[in-house]
Amino acid sequence: MTGRERLLATLRREPVDRVPISTYELYPDGWMEEEPSYRRLMDELWARVDLLPLCGAFTAQDPEGITVDTEIWQEDEYKVWRTTMHTPKGDLTTLQKETPSVKTVWTVEHYCKTEEDIERYLSIPFNPMPVDTSDFTRLEQKIGDHGLVLCDTGDAIGYVAPLFEFGEFTIWAMTEPHLIRALCDQAHARIMHNLRGMLEAGCGPLYRIWGPEYCTPPYLPPAGFKEFVVPYVTDMVELIHQYGCYARIHSHGHVAQVLDLIVETGADAIDPLEPPPDGDITLAEVKKHYGKDLILFGNMELKFLEHETPAEIDARVKVMMDEAKEGGGFVLMPTAAPINIPLSPKTEQNYFAYFDAGEKYGRYE
Repeated sequence: MTGRERLLATLRREPVDRVPISTYELYPDGWMEEEPSYRRLMDELWARVDLLPLCGAFTAQDPEGITVDTEIWQEDEYKVWRTTMHTPKGDLTTLQKETPSVKTVWTVEHYCKTEEDIERYLSIPFNPMPVDTSDFTRLEQKIGDHGLVLCDTGDAIGYVAPLFEFGEFTIWAMTEPHLIRALCDQAHARIMHNLRGMLEAGCGPLYRIWGPEYCTPPYLPPAGFKEFVVPYVTDMVELIHQYGCYARIHSHGHVAQVLDLIVETGADAIDPLEPPPDGDITLAEVKKHYGKDLILFGNMELKFLEHETPAEIDARVKVMMDEAKEGGGFVLMPTAAPINIPLSPKTEQNYFAYFDAGEKYGRYE
């Protein structure tokens, strides 16, 4: 089977030759292709991985109608920038930084720090624009039969929570839930516009919805998940299903207490299912209690790929297959992707061991 055929059959719960092997956010597109230390690993993906490149073509906050200023400067090895949005009710500022050795961005000052900031953010007008699907088309043509393009969008809380310092977000959610709901309602209108545009353009069939993890225990109780995640994600999933596509919920951390609520949204799949102690439920338990409701993506933690031996990786993959392979509905997947430059030779070696073990233990008779 081709990677595309294997992934589609898994989503449809049809027989496959082996469990699909994913590399999550590591795929042949973007900065990794240009980084020499990743070259051998990137080349290997085409032959051994069922590709799922992310297509982040969604824009939840369209600032058209306001002006945005950006100041950029250097502090030692860090590139730092301050962004100022001039909203109808006043200015909002955020401060971010990054370093060349790690492919991530740190936000050190967030847009919303006071109730006045929330009101300013709520005053941002929404001017619907046509949805640009060119990134999906480019990726689909690039990967061909090697896999599927994974359409990527946050839910309402996925865009709202990062407006705050995270500890402060949890306090606002518990003490002023009406303000968080107002921000979620604003974000959801934009999300649904963009989601509908992608679906109408034929993008799919698999959509990843990120953001629910902001409301999982211990950050918020299950009641918070039910209030700030379930109604918005349910709306998204229903729309995705109307177009014959599939919805995968992305939620790190402790999901045991909210798995029933995730099933309630109608979602088809879940990732990345981290094992304890980073998660709070084993893959075997998820398979036993939710395997008929959800396609399972996961359970190989990145820290194992970065620090263990090939023999340990082989043993871990065997256990994962023993726990979730039977009956299908499982995709072997890391819980994250490396972001360090250069790529560690140990990590590269362990990825190759991960591919070997997936092929060895994932076969169906």
